[in-house]
Amino acid sequence: MAAKLVHIIDDEEAIRKSTSFMLKVAGYQVETWESGVAFLKNIKDVEEGAVLLDVRMPDMDGLEVQAEIAAHGALLPVVILTGHGDVNLAVRAMKAGAVDFIEKPVEKEQLIGALERALEKLEGRAEAARLTEQAEVRLAALTAREREVLDGLAKGFPNKTIAYDLGISPRTVEVYRANVMTKLDVRSFSEALRIAFAAGLG
Repeated sequence: MAAKLVHIIDDEEAIRKSTSFMLKVAGYQVETWESGVAFLKNIKDVEEGAVLLDVRMPDMDGLEVQAEIAAHGALLPVVILTGHGDVNLAVRAMKAGAVDFIEKPVEKEQLIGALERALEKLEGRAEAARLTEQAEVRLAALTAREREVLDGLAKGFPNKTIAYDLGISPRTVEVYRANVMTKLDVRSFSEALRIAFAAGLG
């Protein structure tokens, strides 16, 4: 159920309660937070989900909270909740990576549409993170020199250039390249490159 979790961060209790009820009825899990400060204190422990973030709050406004979420590298796509006249702030939030913004009073269809887009983004990020992790596990089987050869290949360098950079012969590069293919258990060079790119090589 983690994929359907929504964190509501709003200093107004009435908004937290009404929006929470609306979302729970629609089948979402909900966590509510009375301030960005309270949320950020627990950010290392919160479950991944979408964040419905009010712009105007005391202590830290929504843009500051959004920036801190990004600084922590948390997989938490943000939907901004704004009052009338906060459109400029919402635009700034969108430029900073927010998925969407919703004006109060909240309309159910608009809110759920925005949250679904946020959750789709989260699923995409989670899948990318999973592929990166898998690629790194596979690359761990390579020696340091085999990894250097693969990195050179991922950068588009020919065997001769890699050989020159590493102080070895082009023939030795071919041997390492064959070893890489075997250890990664791939049949084509393009598969090896996909793994390399997923792990951030090249």
